Amino acid sequence: MIDVHCHILPGLDDGPDRLEESVQMARSAVADGITHVVATPHSSDEFYFDYEKVKKLRDRLQEEVGPELNIATGCDFHWSPENLEALRQDRAKFCINQRDYLLVEFNEFSIPESTDQTLHELRLEGIWPVITHPERNRLLCRQPERMEAWIKLGCRVQITAGSLTGRFGNTARERSLKWIERGMVHIVASDAHNTTGRPLALGPAYRVVQERFGEETAEAMFVENPLAAFEGRPLPRVPEIPEKRRRKWFFF
Repeated sequence: MIDVHCHILPGLDDGPDRLEESVQMARSAVADGITHVVATPHSSDEFYFDYEKVKKLRDRLQEEVGPELNIATGCDFHWSPENLEALRQDRAKFCINQRDYLLVEFNEFSIPESTDQTLHELRLEGIWPVITHPERNRLLCRQPERMEAWIKLGCRVQITAGSLTGRFGNTARERSLKWIERGMVHIVASDAHNTTGRPLALGPAYRVVQERFGEETAEAMFVENPLAAFEGRPLPRVPEIPEKRRRKWFFF
């Protein structure tokens, strides 16, 4: 399995504080069957994204862990005018494995009306925005049709493994399952932060998807699509979202 969203590097954000915990997270990933991990520290008003520091910490962690786990970098890109300007100056450092996919996290209280146009512009520039954990974003949960419109623009959607296993509550779980059934989910990632409450594990969520939707769907969301994002290729498995039927009115 491939995990394209986790906070594994130490001392950068609300992930682990020490390298030793990062190593423990990496080893738990290997034990879970994960072969590739993308370290994605926050880039936000609260956490400054220092790419050179990120690279050095990644190299140090890779040396500690060895070849069993392929560690790349990206970021948890918070949607803001400042970040968008920085992205236009140097897109590679923010993207998954310095390729073409960008994890995008939206504020759950307000999303600018200009967002649709900006996402369209990013697609024209060759960037694939990946909307992170919308099942945990209160605003997107109330406006799923907005996310559907973004998917039609070419955006992709990533939900959290813990949402599928109930770690974030039954509502997030049921919403995740509903969106998978509707074809609105492309990737599942751990969004891990530590070794306890937010662990680096995908196996339990894989089994949920496998049992509910079948082996092919699980492979697409945990292996094929995230590997394509890791390598900068178009996702091989993108389901079509069915058109909603118009309500029929009957007159007597």
